Amino acid sequence: MDYTPRGTDRPCVFCAIVAGRSPAHVVLRTEGVIAFLDTHPLFPGHVLLVPTLHVQTHDDLPLALAEEWLRSSQRLQRAVEAATGSEGALLIVNNVVSQSVPHVHQHVIPRTRGDGLRLWLGPRGRYRDDAEAAEVAARVRAALPADA
Repeated sequence: MDYTPRGTDRPCVFCAIVAGRSPAHVVLRTEGVIAFLDTHPLFPGHVLLVPTLHVQTHDDLPLALAEEWLRSSQRLQRAVEAATGSEGALLIVNNVVSQSVPHVHQHVIPRTRGDGLRLWLGPRGRYRDDAEAAEVAARVRAALPADA
């Protein structure tokens, strides 16, 4: 599929890479996933992991592909750290909001203490009290879909 299910008529750039119509510096390819260097990396070695099947969001990733996705993510994290001499890695999956390409992808970003990356996850706050936290937790539990 070259188009996203949310109605855009823009071709999917990741599907073009999967199909070989667009160039990429591929570091891993299997039947189910492909990983390649980000063209605008935060740091050298910043890799994107993408399913070869066009899937827009994390929650649409087929469970049959989830094990390969996780295994590949772990392999990539270790490889990126080793190849770049980094101390760790930042793993990010944006889902709709801040998702610049509407094809699910995980960023594997090499990190070293003092590398200058400032991640602002705010505004952050506290629950008013334990009762409010319990009520929010109960709403989330109630909204959980049945295990598939």
